[in-house]
Amino acid sequence: MGRMSNTRGGKMRTSSLTCFGVGDGLPCGDRHHASFLYRFGKTLILLDCGEPIDGSFKAGGLGYDLIDSILVSHLHADHIGGFLMLMQGCWLEGRRKDLTVHMPGAAISPVRQMMETALLFDELLKFRLRFAPLKAGRLIRVRDVRITPFPTTHLDGLRARFQKRHRGAFDSYCFLLESGRRRIGHSADLGSPEDLEPLLARPLDLLVCEMAHFTPEEILSRLRGRRIKRIAFVHLARGYWEALPKIRRLAARMLPDIPHTFAKDGAVIQF
Repeated sequence: MGRMSNTRGGKMRTSSLTCFGVGDGLPCGDRHHASFLYRFGKTLILLDCGEPIDGSFKAGGLGYDLIDSILVSHLHADHIGGFLMLMQGCWLEGRRKDLTVHMPGAAISPVRQMMETALLFDELLKFRLRFAPLKAGRLIRVRDVRITPFPTTHLDGLRARFQKRHRGAFDSYCFLLESGRRRIGHSADLGSPEDLEPLLARPLDLLVCEMAHFTPEEILSRLRGRRIKRIAFVHLARGYWEALPKIRRLAARMLPDIPHTFAKDGAVIQF
């Protein structure tokens, strides 16, 4: 399975994932909200900005110029709630390297307005901040890393219920991250296990998969027998997290041939 460290602030090697927050959307006293830092050699990509990412980043002793790009999968608060403080941290810590934030296109204007409201003016920043819309299947290149966003059905119910009355960003994405021969799938939030299919079309070195919006049996059945070297389960619903020993036994029974872990905040996963 390879070495996996749950030590907060653990040293990141050449290719690694640091789980800053693995909590679900409910208030969490024992888990932070969704935020994951991928390192591919010298390229670092932050995926989602759940709170308190700014504090977690600082506690890890990481420099604010390290992040090469940010991906925001969708606009639920547990995935973007720490974004403003992270930007304030980049300002006050003197970040100078240009930064591109990829997010659903309909969110860009409101997020820019939020920054204005929070007095985070472009003129204060010592770096150029750029927002770019995610588009299904359109490749994103961040240095030597190739990222492909795929749509999920996570927000389809909210879209059907509220789109006529509210101007919201109802798009949601999962991601395939590739560097050299490494292929990493990141589910973000799903509407159903079927949303994973674009990520599973070819073998994966690592799948980071949520377990909040359907039963463990549903997702484990979808993953059984797939060509995945290892799986890190994150974003467990509170009830599953509280019954983790039971969920571990179920996963061991249903995925006997795929090494897997249930990540905690601060986990550093090498791949």
